[in-house]
Amino acid sequence: MRAARADRNQPEIVAEFRSLGWTVAHTHMVGGGFPDIVCSKGGITLLVEIKDGSKPPSARKLTDKEQEFHSTWQGHLAIIATPEDVFAIHRSLFLV
Repeated sequence: MRAARADRNQPEIVAEFRSLGWTVAHTHMVGGGFPDIVCSKGGITLLVEIKDGSKPPSARKLTDKEQEFHSTWQGHLAIIATPEDVFAIHRSLFLV
């Protein structure tokens, strides 16, 4: 079993969420397809799978375990690759 690593762009994604007032918990080490971070703001909890936007699309696909988790999760869940993605999901949830 290999140790879970954070994606290269995770620090900038986390920083963008925090700049918009979100709290962030790192969960990339949980495994089993669980998303990389959990964010909350204004009573909304958002699970976030981070993918490295600098990699080719084939390298950004969800793993089988991630796909399984995503298919059964009933709450807010997003796949984020860039700080712009963070702002887009923030805007869609808070209508700013």
